[in-house]
Amino acid sequence: MTALYFGPAGWSYKDWEGIVYPQPKPSSFHPLNYLPQFFDIIEINSTFYRPPSVKVSLSWVKRIASFPRFQLSVKLHQVFSHERGNFTQADIDQFKLGLEPLRAHERLAALLIQFPWSFTYTRINFDYLVSLIKHFSDYPLAVEVRHVSWHKRSFFQMLHDYGVAFCNIDQPLLPNSLPPTAYATTQEMAYVRLHGRNTRDWFRQEASRDERYNYLYSPSELAEWVEKIKILKEKAGKVIVITNNHYRGQAVVNALQIKHILTGEKFPLPPSLVNHYPQLTELTLTNPSREDSEKILQKKLFTLDKDN
Repeated sequence: MTALYFGPAGWSYKDWEGIVYPQPKPSSFHPLNYLPQFFDIIEINSTFYRPPSVKVSLSWVKRIASFPRFQLSVKLHQVFSHERGNFTQADIDQFKLGLEPLRAHERLAALLIQFPWSFTYTRINFDYLVSLIKHFSDYPLAVEVRHVSWHKRSFFQMLHDYGVAFCNIDQPLLPNSLPPTAYATTQEMAYVRLHGRNTRDWFRQEASRDERYNYLYSPSELAEWVEKIKILKEKAGKVIVITNNHYRGQAVVNALQIKHILTGEKFPLPPSLVNHYPQLTELTLTNPSREDSEKILQKKLFTLDKDN
């Protein structure tokens, strides 16, 4: 049976406070004690900007200890994907060392290699990608490209040959943008990332990060991806679905909606989130059973115990 994992990209957003997170937050609060109540996975963005340290990775493992199914996906550092050619063996070794606690505790779902839209299909770029895959071949890998020039059989065949998952994406459909797909290049894992469809701000030079990712998917748009995820379920043993339209918790909303549609699960959602997004009312576990209530309480007590 295919394992489905749903969750947002990142957790450190100021605009989530008072919506996704309580405000004021308790002194013991940490997102990794909180979000796993609703999700199966979170994609870590901070590793794109700075390599993970063993100490930080161990702290992540400790915080999710009471959620045995919960996984973390890690974005590869930008020196490998965006500053291409400027890294050393020391950079590789440092990044791998930081991942070791996640791998040792079986919490590493995938290492995501995400390239920018400007990374087009050329022989030089193709060869570079192959070399990068070889450097990190001892991890479960997923590759995201955004330019339509990569929509080639040779690219997908290469990913298949190296056992690397292709990252199916949803992004604003502008000229030469890779369209939505439902491809699985490996039987072990399929990967999906939803960035939103904010066409106006996606490439606008003055737009901030929040403006680019400010988008809430409609039910009909989500339905398109539900069908694609069903296709991927037939092709891979694990399907990871990440929502990256993070502004004001919209990634949380859409991830919960997709998860509910595909699993029927309901969630003990915070009132602040439901107040901001009333469409989540039907997903809310409003009258949990005694067993569910005890589980929720145990998770809260775990938070206090671990952080105090």
